[in-house]
Amino acid sequence: MADDGADRGYLLDNQQAEAGVRFDALAELFDPVTFRHVDGLGITDGMRCWEIGAGGPSVPKGLAARVGPAGTVLATDIDTSWTEAALTSAGGTIEVLRHDVAADPPPPGGFDLVHARLVLVHVTDRAEALRRMVRALRPGGWLLVEDADPGLQPLLCPDESGPEQRLANRLRTGFRELMAARGADLAYGRTLPRLLREAGLDDVRADAYFPLTSPACTRLEAATVRQIRARLVAAGLATDQEIDQHLANVATGRLDLATSPMISAWGRRPAQDGAAAPERAR
Repeated sequence: MADDGADRGYLLDNQQAEAGVRFDALAELFDPVTFRHVDGLGITDGMRCWEIGAGGPSVPKGLAARVGPAGTVLATDIDTSWTEAALTSAGGTIEVLRHDVAADPPPPGGFDLVHARLVLVHVTDRAEALRRMVRALRPGGWLLVEDADPGLQPLLCPDESGPEQRLANRLRTGFRELMAARGADLAYGRTLPRLLREAGLDDVRADAYFPLTSPACTRLEAATVRQIRARLVAAGLATDQEIDQHLANVATGRLDLATSPMISAWGRRPAQDGAAAPERAR
């Protein structure tokens, strides 16, 4: 999703070059988790999937490989520049559409799977966005929402063993302050199971995942800090010298960097008129 330049716009602008690095790192970190759930939900040949806030092409491509030529994948974002690469995906049909999930009507037709990863935490009207996602499900269709919960584990370096780790954690605190000032809910992930039940979905379950050390975490942190550097300095949350020192520390590869926990929650729209609904693989 793109930053509109307003105080409550999206903090991490898809137009910046670092966005591609972030998308690749997020795919490496979280695609295995996402597709473990997708496969468990039984997403297969001929199904229709809506990928919200797609950003990069990895999830649309993975969905297209599962639904095959007879299925369809709709990938939407308010900035589709990085998702266009998915149009060249082999297997399945991918349509890319500019769409604001909190403001635009849900795409018609009904979907077997609606999925959003690391999207709603940044959307100011996330309750309305979730309502529209539920409305887009066909009877028996699955909603899979995966979102961060920085409040559950707020540290970039959980093992705060020295000055490098303390600096890293202070800059992560600044990042969270910028997010909160722009309307992000830093405790959103933990609310997902309740919100899916309140939306009328059945068979609601959830789990959580976050890596503690990974080369992808290192790449993600460096790209993120470069994207928000000017905002950190402008807000008085860090100096250029501190940011340079942190980036140098990250570049050594010796910091054990973590992400915020990603909560995955899923639920099924009740089947109507006695139709059988797909079972979640156990």
